Amino acid sequence: MKALLAAVLTAALVAGCQSSGSSTTAESAQPIAKARAALAPGRNTCRAQRLAASAGLAGRTLAVSRPSDIVLEDREVVLTFDDGPIPRKTMSILDTLDDYGAKATFFMVGRMARSYPKLVRAVAARGHSIGSHTQNHPDLTRLSRKSAMAEVAQGERAIAAALAGSGQSAAPFFRFPYLAESKALRAAMAKRGVAVIGVDIDSNDYHRVTPARVKAYTMKRLRAKGRGIILFHDIHARTATMLPSSLAALKAEGYKVVHLVPPGTPVPCPTLSF
Repeated sequence: MKALLAAVLTAALVAGCQSSGSSTTAESAQPIAKARAALAPGRNTCRAQRLAASAGLAGRTLAVSRPSDIVLEDREVVLTFDDGPIPRKTMSILDTLDDYGAKATFFMVGRMARSYPKLVRAVAARGHSIGSHTQNHPDLTRLSRKSAMAEVAQGERAIAAALAGSGQSAAPFFRFPYLAESKALRAAMAKRGVAVIGVDIDSNDYHRVTPARVKAYTMKRLRAKGRGIILFHDIHARTATMLPSSLAALKAEGYKVVHLVPPGTPVPCPTLSF
């Protein structure tokens, strides 16, 4: 898994160096953990909520300041996407989420955010939450604590730089690359005011399988658990391809998508009930 993700991220970074324009320097941005501004509502938020009335997927908006705040009821899921953003695939996923009125959390790699700042802003503008996933996607447990925290801080700055001037900000959310963590690293993140978001259902979409296999595996695990945080990756074409039918399956089986946000995030439209 690590070798495959590293190869995909490296290829995407090379493409970004060839095609991306300049953006505000990361050094001028404040770390996510120090950001006070709440995630501003995207322009499509009200439209997405109206679509949710017919799609039936939008559930609660849940304010999260620590991992223990995430308590899901039966048939509630949280959609998360790691390792992006990347052209075409991330936008396809955003369009599908809009179609179903669902909000997700995107855990972005700093170097990807630096390469594709317009995509970072697009994710935020559509009302999704953005968390960090380090700068270069290393296994932090293999680094010294100082080097690990430097990776975290650099990733935060890259995302903040991509959002600078947009009126949007990232959430103080973090996910460990490869889900590799330690008690010391979790404590360090908590001390910085960052909520570490775990995973209940790993879609395994990083394996070289068909989109149908990804959907079948994910739904099988979800049915067994009944609820949970689902891990996808928005850097894979198979994920973008399987997402519409997967969301349709969630709708058909009566699931609701819970949106994780920082405390104090404004809700621009009335909460819909079904």
